[in-house]
Amino acid sequence: MREPVEKLIFVYNADSGKISAFLDSVRKVVAPDNYDCQLCGLTYGLVNEKKAWKVFRTSFNIPMTFLHRDEFERVYKSKFGYKFTYPVVLVESNNGLELLITTEELNTLKNTSQLIELVKERVG
Repeated sequence: MREPVEKLIFVYNADSGKISAFLDSVRKVVAPDNYDCQLCGLTYGLVNEKKAWKVFRTSFNIPMTFLHRDEFERVYKSKFGYKFTYPVVLVESNNGLELLITTEELNTLKNTSQLIELVKERVG
């Protein structure tokens, strides 16, 4: 049985910063099939957070943290040696970090509704 969930951590397969954000937006338009971050595509449009995702995120009863790959590695990897592929959704509990949704699973999702349902199903 899983420990009580303290928070969900969503890690994008993109680096933080305005230049990275701009380049990611360009990639979404120019080569959407080759875009490296399905989590970005499921939660954000070209520039803004998708409405269905925002409604879910703000109404869900578990805190969520959203980090870019470089931010996650600064905070977690350097301290604990975690190694994950990105994007990924993690659960933080008293046991540390556990996988909730793998990169491979995220890459199979077709829309925001599927992501929302998977999070609800896995967290219980």
